[in-house]
Amino acid sequence: MLAGYRFITFRALRRTQAFSAIRGRRTITTTTKEMPPIPPLFALQVPQSVPPTQAAPGTGSFVCTQPAPEVYLLSFESPPDNRLTPAFNSTFALALDIIEQTLSRGVFYSNGLDFENAIKDPTFMPGSLFPLWRRLITFPMPTVALINGHAFAGGIMTAMMHDYRIMNPHKGFLCLNELEFGASLQPPMASIFRVKLGMTTVRTMILESKRYPALEALKEGMLDGVGGLQETLAFIDEYKLTQKAKSPSYGKIKEELYREVVKDLDDGASLQELHTARDLDRSRREMEAKRRVNEYLVATGGRAKL
Repeated sequence: MLAGYRFITFRALRRTQAFSAIRGRRTITTTTKEMPPIPPLFALQVPQSVPPTQAAPGTGSFVCTQPAPEVYLLSFESPPDNRLTPAFNSTFALALDIIEQTLSRGVFYSNGLDFENAIKDPTFMPGSLFPLWRRLITFPMPTVALINGHAFAGGIMTAMMHDYRIMNPHKGFLCLNELEFGASLQPPMASIFRVKLGMTTVRTMILESKRYPALEALKEGMLDGVGGLQETLAFIDEYKLTQKAKSPSYGKIKEELYREVVKDLDDGASLQELHTARDLDRSRREMEAKRRVNEYLVATGGRAKL
């Protein structure tokens, strides 16, 4: 069972790592400063980008452990800050495949992500990011994201692809800050919030780039609880997520439940054409507006400067 996806970052061996805990069919992501050593079930290396970039200078790794029965913790590190790159995404997807195909159903946990530099590649979203998100939102186990600190932009979007979210109540904010750096939202980046949250909250998140601390995010429905790994495991037990993970229809039900988001993710290959058409239409409307203003100024004796 994959108990949703929750973002967790652990400090171990002087390295920052992200973990995914899978129990039943929910995924949980959490962050903590200390984590006792647990023998790994498997480990994957993130291939180095070619050529290496300043944002992704070296390789990273995904390590899966089992901290409790039917709970799998997927930890990852990709220096310097777990950026969403094609190599990272494909390794993440492979780890999910291994968990689903070779381990008993459980709970999964993952860390918040940053993809600002990755969007420079026009094939990144339709060819790498969106397939990963589709895998998460339709994963045939419950997923829980345990968030230990800030989850901005791609981080909060990836967290929203989980079924449940739990966050450290003492530090960090949730924020969609695309407005601050002039980025537009692709259709699935907006529809995931429309489907899961109320429109007033969505408007505030997107059009005001508001930063939500954990308790306020819980009140607005972005989170299902607050705490760390132990609270997440208790959440899984309370809602019997490991039992629900045994249902063969879990993934199919999620695909229908979130079909608007799934469709937007599947249509990713045509998004560039859609945005080009929208840009052209926007330019046409702006030119028509300027023409009408000019005509008004001339008609009223004003001086047209547009």
